Amino acid sequence: MKTIDVRGEICPYPMMITNKELDKKSETEFKILTDHSPALSTIPWEAMKRGFDAEIDEKGSGEWVIHLTKT
Repeated sequence: MKTIDVRGEICPYPMMITNKELDKKSETEFKILTDHSPALSTIPWEAMKRGFDAEIDEKGSGEWVIHLTKT
């Protein structure tokens, strides 16, 4: 599972960085670390268009982990 840490980045960069990794098609599972709440809607939406399921877990106050798994 590849971890992508986009903490400290604001839109559109968390989504752009994640999309770049998803488009490589070399991994089937990703863990995205973010502290930017708008990424909770943009990243899963873009990942689903690429055939990934998404789950979001709150890691702590203001931080989340988005788990992406290729279906």
